[in-house]
Amino acid sequence: MQLTRLELYKRVCDSPLSKVAPEFGISGPALAAICKQYQVPYPGSGYWTRKSLGLPAELPELPEASDEAIEITQKVPKPRRDRSRNEGSARKIKAPAKTHRLVRHPLLFGVEEHLRKTRDVKDGEFLRPYKRILPDLISSEPALLRALSIANDLYLALDRKGYRVHIAPANNELRRIHVKEQEVERKDRKYGRYHSGSIWGPDRPTIFYIDTVPVGLALTEMTERVTMRYLNGDYHREDSKLVRSAKPWQLTHSWTTEQDMPCGRFRIIAYSPKNGVDWSLSWQETEHEPLGKMISKIVETLQATKDKLQRLMTAEDEAEAKRKKEREEEWERYERREDARKAAQALTDSRQQLAEIIEKWGKAMTIERFFADAEDRLRGADEERRQRLKERLSLAREMMGSLDPLDFIEQWVAPEERYPSKYK
Repeated sequence: MQLTRLELYKRVCDSPLSKVAPEFGISGPALAAICKQYQVPYPGSGYWTRKSLGLPAELPELPEASDEAIEITQKVPKPRRDRSRNEGSARKIKAPAKTHRLVRHPLLFGVEEHLRKTRDVKDGEFLRPYKRILPDLISSEPALLRALSIANDLYLALDRKGYRVHIAPANNELRRIHVKEQEVERKDRKYGRYHSGSIWGPDRPTIFYIDTVPVGLALTEMTERVTMRYLNGDYHREDSKLVRSAKPWQLTHSWTTEQDMPCGRFRIIAYSPKNGVDWSLSWQETEHEPLGKMISKIVETLQATKDKLQRLMTAEDEAEAKRKKEREEEWERYERREDARKAAQALTDSRQQLAEIIEKWGKAMTIERFFADAEDRLRGADEERRQRLKERLSLAREMMGSLDPLDFIEQWVAPEERYPSKYK
């Protein structure tokens, strides 16, 4: 099949790649590769989500390039060679047994290395990596490999159901909720030496979509309240080998306190990353039931929550639209009040300026009468005095400036000139 860049651009902007690709007889990734090769942009999952919810969404612009014809070839499956029954049996016998190979989810490639590049932490505390764009995994160093294993099992289980787990894009409005790390929720929190330690969290949520409904995922190692003993300039667990092997005299100037420490058990949190939607579910393992056995049940539960989440998101969109309308109405009322205030102020200022101009004109008229009387008297003076005073009278007029009433009124600024009202 042949089509131009513009035709391909229109096709991928009308429907998601997963729906357009079968029409060409190829897979979605293959169509994405063709678009990348010919510089044809296509909207991502966030665009289709916003469009399905009736929210405004912008399409990427088609960059300028040569409008050459694009050839899309349908993928033809290779024909299978018929084998006799005996040949197939013999092949099965001779084929070596396949070795079991661990499968790693693409989102977790290289994550372990980044998580180990951490800020300084005390023994047993959670890792605090420098990188901020990582999957939502919170773990201590001893439990890191197990955290990656649980996350990998969960992501692959969702992937097998057709749900792609990924990190939310930077321009997305989805947000990460606060993740509670205590195994048994308490009123107080005592994580860190001074009970105010911060726990690392990624800048963007880890999400997947059930159709158009986003679901956030977080995996955290939980904390338990343990007794810590101050020994040799630092705090150590009361049940640690160092404390148990200490001599009685070494404990003379020692004391204990309670602190929340990672316990090696994990909790999975699923939540709505959409602002205003308060919904979350959590599953935590116990000493008798690990999270690995709960993965299939977790996936089934998440699939069943689609309709409820969709209703909550729709209700939030309607509530947000109502709040936005109320904010716009309140802003319009505020602008009208400000407009009326500024118009009244302009009228007051204009009246005050006019009164000052009239007052100045009154003084100017007094000066004008003075000069007129002086000129009348000057005409009756003798010639020598008249010539001498005439020059002085001219200098005095120049010093006082214009006494023309039109010059005075020309300086006046009318109310409409000061502030033209927006609302008549």
